[in-house]
Amino acid sequence: MSFMRKIPVAVLLLIPMAGVLAQEDVLERCVVAMERQELECLKSGDYRQFAGLLAEDAVFVDSHGPAGKAEVVKNTSEFRLTDFSMDDIRFVALSANSGLLVYRLTESGVSHGKQFSARVYVSAVWAERDHKWMCLFSQETAAK
Repeated sequence: MSFMRKIPVAVLLLIPMAGVLAQEDVLERCVVAMERQELECLKSGDYRQFAGLLAEDAVFVDSHGPAGKAEVVKNTSEFRLTDFSMDDIRFVALSANSGLLVYRLTESGVSHGKQFSARVYVSAVWAERDHKWMCLFSQETAAK
C-alpha cells in the first residue's frame, strides 16, 4: 500500500489550509506591527514617519466626523502620546496583502496643551501598496 493511501483524506484537505492559516498569521502580525509603529510615532513625536504610514487617499473617522490625511496630520502636530496599550486585538484578512484590525486602545498623553486619558475602540484597514504598508482607514469610538 502506498504512503498516500494511508493518509486520511481529511488530513490531505487540511494541508493547504495550514498554509493559508500560516499566511494569515504572518499577515496579522504585520498589520498589528504597523499599527503599533503608527502609535509609537505619536509617542516619540515622529510626525513625519507617522504621515508616511498614511495613504494619500486614507479616511479617518472619529466623533468629529471623517477627515483625510492632510487634516489628520495637521491635527496630530499638537498631539503626543505618553503611554498606550492595545488589547482585545481581532483581525480579519481582506486579501493576501490587506487586513482589518480591531482593538481596544487605552491611551494617555497631551492634546493641544491638555493632559488626557482615554479608552477607545479602534478599527483600521492596512494594505500593502507598491511594497509599502499603508493605513487606508481608521475609526475610533469611545469605549464605555
